[in-house]
Amino acid sequence: MSPVAASKDYYQVLGVGEKASAAEIKKAYRRLAKQYHPDANPDNPGAAERFKEISEANAVLSDAEKRKQYDTMRKYGAFGTARPGAGGAWRPDAGGGAPGGFDFTRGFEGFGGLGDIFSTIFGRGRRGEPVEPVEVTVSVPFRTAARGGSVPVTLSVTEACPVCGGSGAAPGAKISTCAECGGRGQVTFGQGAFSVSRPCPACRGRGRTASAPCTNCGGRGDVSVDKRLMVSVPAGTDTGTRVRLKGQGQREPTGQNGDVIVTFEVEPDRFLRREGLDIHCTVPINLAQAVLGTKVRVRTVDGRRVVLRVPAGTQPGRKFRIKGHGIERHGQRGDQFVEIQVKIPEHLDADQERLLKEFADKASLKY
Repeated sequence: MSPVAASKDYYQVLGVGEKASAAEIKKAYRRLAKQYHPDANPDNPGAAERFKEISEANAVLSDAEKRKQYDTMRKYGAFGTARPGAGGAWRPDAGGGAPGGFDFTRGFEGFGGLGDIFSTIFGRGRRGEPVEPVEVTVSVPFRTAARGGSVPVTLSVTEACPVCGGSGAAPGAKISTCAECGGRGQVTFGQGAFSVSRPCPACRGRGRTASAPCTNCGGRGDVSVDKRLMVSVPAGTDTGTRVRLKGQGQREPTGQNGDVIVTFEVEPDRFLRREGLDIHCTVPINLAQAVLGTKVRVRTVDGRRVVLRVPAGTQPGRKFRIKGHGIERHGQRGDQFVEIQVKIPEHLDADQERLLKEFADKASLKY
């Protein structure tokens, strides 16, 4: 890493101001990630390093709590200059104090979780969670969302190369200890009075390099694939509901797979609509049925048909409740409400017109 890059802070990495909104940070990250993604730059070894730097910056600045703690670190001058040490690693300036450098992953464990932030973003998180999970929105049919079920989703992710098994080496290539990191898989650079460890860009954190790269993956150790999954949809799912799929996302430099976050978007139904745990629908009947009374079969969210009795003299807009036929969630279940719509005929034949006139004449005598 160059002295310029080592001295930059995360706001500079993303090219935003320290007062940037969450939307501005997200926009800057997406633009830069698309520009420097390794898959889009197979012949540029520096792109992978730049992409990881961008991802690290976004991991902190896009999280309100981590950003607050990071700003505290920044306020106290943790991001000054650095100078190269042995083996190309970066160590703090001589006048920066803290002999031998200060390790972010340990030195701030007692300061409100700052140690967790830096250990996570530099690949040494205690929980082993990926920095950037894959996020995808999936459409769910109305009844599947209400009753529960599963839907397919296809993701474009990276997985271990089937030819080299993730090593990045061509078959028969000589494997040597990485000269950049000495086989540790990590390099250390300093900023001001501190030093930070991160995966080695030369060996991608493996600690070993090959005399010839794998021709299938270009030495990266991973390839892009379309992955098809069946995602479980909990009963009572509404638009915006999210689920996390552990270990189904992008392959991390450590060799493990990250997570996938699925956001559900419920498709509208032509007959049913949802309000909380209740289901609403509109059923049309003709004028004679409204006057004389009738029975109608109503479709429910369970896919069954319930017979509803409509009494004589029912007025347009009247609602009937079918108890216990709504959405079931967390042990509670709503109802289904049926609104009656009386359809007035636009055209009548001679007999229909005569009968209605007789009815109107008799009805008018009551007023």
